[in-house]
Amino acid sequence: MNLLVRLRDFGPHIYCFYEDSTLKKKDYVILEYDRGIDYGQLISVSLQAYAQAHPRESLRRILRVANESDIKQIEENRQKAKEAKGIFIKKINEHNLVMKMVEAEYSFDKKKVIFYFTAEGRIDFRQLLKDLAKVFKVRIELRQIGVRDEAKLRGGLGPCGRELCCVRFLNDFEPVTIKMAKDEGLSLNPTKISGLCGRLMCCLAYEYDTYKALGKGLPREGERIHTHQGRGKVIGVNVFTRKVQVELEDGNQIEIEYK
Repeated sequence: MNLLVRLRDFGPHIYCFYEDSTLKKKDYVILEYDRGIDYGQLISVSLQAYAQAHPRESLRRILRVANESDIKQIEENRQKAKEAKGIFIKKINEHNLVMKMVEAEYSFDKKKVIFYFTAEGRIDFRQLLKDLAKVFKVRIELRQIGVRDEAKLRGGLGPCGRELCCVRFLNDFEPVTIKMAKDEGLSLNPTKISGLCGRLMCCLAYEYDTYKALGKGLPREGERIHTHQGRGKVIGVNVFTRKVQVELEDGNQIEIEYK
């Protein structure tokens, strides 16, 4: 069975295989990763398209479904990670580094601790890394992430009132442009089209193809067209109903439906 698993709490989504077909979404599993043992949570089951394009040898191997002892260790690791965050913040202050601590997490076997941070530009953290290694005495990874990644790690609700798309199902961040918002007929007010991260909302990108398909054959807003009542200017377009609002040269407004 082919599976999509989120590594640890804040790690990447990875593809795995497991012989047991009783696994279900949100189950925790123990797997082989990065020369050690780690844990993850099941996101999706039976990814046939991926399986056809990738041999089983390229998938990560799940060792077992997490048992009570494993879950207890995961919880202990989370508590240790909270303590590690405090130490990390103290150390970046000691080194006068302009960095923002986001999250920390331990690998399942406690042989590695990963610190996620944001910063403006590149940071020389070589001395910080040496200092942290002396404190934790395990392998240290410092990962600089962007504001979108930070939102994905922290979670929250979007302007629509639902859980952030990047948390629920988006694996990768696609480029989002202001043209997408304009073509979808949205207000270009930054507060209306930006997510919690301050960037343009991710949903603009994955909805864009649908808007383009539904809007095929429709005039654009602002375009001047000929109607059965004379020339006019398009002042509104509804791609879902395929209806267009037109203001005629005499000031009257009409609605035209496109099949």
